[in-house]
Amino acid sequence: MRTTASFLRILGFSLLGYFLIDYVGTTGETSIFLEQPWVWAILGVIMLFYTAGEVSMAALRNVLYKTLKPEAQAKFDEEEALAEANQFKWIKEKYKASLGSKEIAQEHEIILDHNYDGIQELDNNLPPWWVYMFYASIVFAVIYLVRFEVLDDYNQAEEYEVAVAEAKAEIEEWKKTAKDLVDVNTVTLLTDASDINAGKAIFTNNCIACHKADGGGGIGPNLTDQHWILGGGIKNVFKTISEGGRDGKGMISWKSELKAAEMAQVASFVLSLQGTTPTEPKEAEGELWVNPDAPAAPIKDVVTDSTAVQLTSN
Repeated sequence: MRTTASFLRILGFSLLGYFLIDYVGTTGETSIFLEQPWVWAILGVIMLFYTAGEVSMAALRNVLYKTLKPEAQAKFDEEEALAEANQFKWIKEKYKASLGSKEIAQEHEIILDHNYDGIQELDNNLPPWWVYMFYASIVFAVIYLVRFEVLDDYNQAEEYEVAVAEAKAEIEEWKKTAKDLVDVNTVTLLTDASDINAGKAIFTNNCIACHKADGGGGIGPNLTDQHWILGGGIKNVFKTISEGGRDGKGMISWKSELKAAEMAQVASFVLSLQGTTPTEPKEAEGELWVNPDAPAAPIKDVVTDSTAVQLTSN
């Protein structure tokens, strides 16, 4: 198994096995080799058996060679040498023909009359591959000219705008599953039960010492009323959790302990406590917070009766 062909067969078989397993086993966008790393072991076992087969065939070939008589071995060696010399013969011949050059013995046919201190010039033809590429570039140029200049197909600016729009759509789709990219500017109120329950678990593990389990407040403020020290709403609550409260007497910053998605979950849980009735509510602190983005209440028209008569008594 020391021939180039055997190594190429093993390499080709390994690539074929990899792509076949990946094609059959992958169901989503992620390769099965990433989703299920143990599949590499299956491919390794298959390659081990195939390599063992190559070694066995090479050993059998060597045994059979040694059983031949000297004359037969010499003939076999001669045929092997001839086969090796003719290996890739067709490719070699086509490559040589594509160069368009002549043999050294025939170069006198293409020598030009120029002679510079004994240096002569050969009138070689351009290599055919170069000529074909030149012709292909001419065809491409004609098609390009007709398509984009005559038929007014899309231009570079339009292509750029389409590419940017597609990229933005892909980014937005990716952000749906990349929750940890959220920050104080992009955070939104989470309403799914799974997010609220996750926020409750984080609150229970980290916040009840100061705010109590029902959010009624202890060392920290009451979280169930409409008053907030540093502002209400999802963005303000998220920022308070992330950056901490007032210097010297407020809550510590949790951004080094919690991920962005976790802070969004606990902030959403805190806001879900609004309007509930804790067992021992602490007095309200801070200012009454009104959501600036909330729609304004409609103003009702006041109807007066012009025929009303005012009665007075003496």
